[in-house]
Amino acid sequence: MKEYIDLLRKLIQTQSFSKEEEPAAGLIRATLTAKGIAFQTKNNNTWARNHSWKEGLPVILLNSHVDTVRPAKNWTKDPFGAELDGDCLYGLGSNDAGASLVTLLAVFVHFNEQENLPFNLIYAASAEEEISGPNGMASLIEELGQVDLAIVGEPTQMQMAIAEKGLMVLDCTAYGKAGHAARNEGVNALYKALDDIRLLRDYRFEKVSEVLGEVKLSVTQINAGSQHNVVPDQCSFVIDVRTNEYYSNQETFELVDQLIESEVKARSFRLNSSGIAVDHPLVRRGQELGLTYYGSPTTSDQAVMPFQSIKIGPGDSARSHTADEYILVSEMEEGFRIYQALLDGVDLSKA
Repeated sequence: MKEYIDLLRKLIQTQSFSKEEEPAAGLIRATLTAKGIAFQTKNNNTWARNHSWKEGLPVILLNSHVDTVRPAKNWTKDPFGAELDGDCLYGLGSNDAGASLVTLLAVFVHFNEQENLPFNLIYAASAEEEISGPNGMASLIEELGQVDLAIVGEPTQMQMAIAEKGLMVLDCTAYGKAGHAARNEGVNALYKALDDIRLLRDYRFEKVSEVLGEVKLSVTQINAGSQHNVVPDQCSFVIDVRTNEYYSNQETFELVDQLIESEVKARSFRLNSSGIAVDHPLVRRGQELGLTYYGSPTTSDQAVMPFQSIKIGPGDSARSHTADEYILVSEMEEGFRIYQALLDGVDLSKA
């Protein structure tokens, strides 16, 4: 794994904010070139197929992302320093998701050297994951062709996230009528919004997921009024919606729209809940290896994948987007062993 630890250090030292991933993509491409592996590109995305590809075999996608968020405040170390202190490698994107990115690359190279695999493999290093951008994984779906299963590398402590909540943001506006605050005039849009927010706070969706729990509605922003003595004629507020597998974003939008009086507009419907069946061969194989499974509250590129997927990778989601982000070298080594064991033992003919 040493060469992949070195690659991760180079990636950390290379600024790779969303939409600015070209230099980091170049490092992945240089590594594939050095290994004699042909690859394809689209914008800042890079993908490769195993050399013993055989038509008709099931296709497994190994995917993680090259972009990072911007550094949080209060870093005590250089976010781009790639400082290695014993087992601990510090740096922006080390945990989310550079460790998964390079470990999955190591796994792809390992299997690429084998003949007569019972499956085909695609390795994809995608862009714009942190902003759910249109020029990342979403732009590759048609390019990749048939995919039967995706292994998405994100920090999960190498446990299996078999389901992931969807994400939808709703912009809502309550309308009233302006008037002088000193007199009994106007219709206060803020009060109308508060009535709606109370309904949202107390509403419970009927279908509760065994692994993801209930749909969660959180009002996270509110804005009204121009000055203290004018009754506001508009009040806007934002709802963060996290859906489970029983409700599409479109269906959830319609339920909210019927529930409240305020005007409701969705920014997007594209990030739906995703996941894989508990009895899928890969999940069963993971359980044979002693792995546990759970439902993830956070969103990844799984949300735009129209095929079955599982999220698993070295590191801990609690470290993502934090100051002094780090990954343990031992976590990456363990990740390689588990990824390899999962693929060595899975039988997709039973899927």
